[in-house]
Amino acid sequence: MVQQQPNRPTPFREIDRTPPEMAALILAALDSMARNPEIQRVRAVALDALRPVPGQRLLDAGAGLGEVARGLAAAVAPGGEVVALDFSAAAVSAAAGRHDGSAVRYLTGDVTGLAFPDAAFDGVRCERVLQHLTEPDRAVAELTRVTRAGGRVCLIDTDWESAALDGLPADLVTAVRTHLLARTFEHRADMGRTLRRRLVGAGLADVTAVPVTCCFLDPAAAADVLVMVNPRVPWEAGFLPEELYEPWFAAIEDAGRRGEFLAALTIWVAAGTRPG
Repeated sequence: MVQQQPNRPTPFREIDRTPPEMAALILAALDSMARNPEIQRVRAVALDALRPVPGQRLLDAGAGLGEVARGLAAAVAPGGEVVALDFSAAAVSAAAGRHDGSAVRYLTGDVTGLAFPDAAFDGVRCERVLQHLTEPDRAVAELTRVTRAGGRVCLIDTDWESAALDGLPADLVTAVRTHLLARTFEHRADMGRTLRRRLVGAGLADVTAVPVTCCFLDPAAAADVLVMVNPRVPWEAGFLPEELYEPWFAAIEDAGRRGEFLAALTIWVAAGTRPG
């Protein structure tokens, strides 16, 4: 495997180090994503792949605002528990503030160095985290390590190279796409479709991979998931070049007004079993 080169952390990876206004915007974006029907469809596929049952102890690594962890807590009740872990203290605090009394513990931690013993969980999931990491295989190894023999590991991540748009000027789409892939998600734009290989490399068995293509027919729906389509994200966040910011969103607004806007993105769900 080609050695990864150091790359720039995205704002979603460094929430606690961003200005308060940007951190609030990112947390609001996580909230909008969670409500989006296409993301809910992806998460339904992931739930089937994880196969939670009552009494299990699960880890949601990169839990964000904790809505999935709370849903998993219902799936493992009675007698089960879910640990909702996130790198961002701000996200963990916001998630804990929404606690509904279910069996969820909210912790801050790094997925590349988990502070849990071997075989601590019956199953783990990690959604759209690896795309932000310089060493994703280190995280996969850690997620595997803390899963018991016979337990499930489920990874969900984006294939940014699959992003497609229609209804906009082709040259503008090419310029924005080139910037996004080269500057924002360099070395990890293909993360989604590499998940199966990474799980196989970590020694998991019966590994499956399911592509879920999210389709958006209006800009507002797309903005929940596609950061480069969200007008609330300033150009300083790095997802768009400054000189293209205004013409890009003017073109998006025009395509939406004409009813010609379309955007699509494939998110992959891969899962496997840790052998005994």
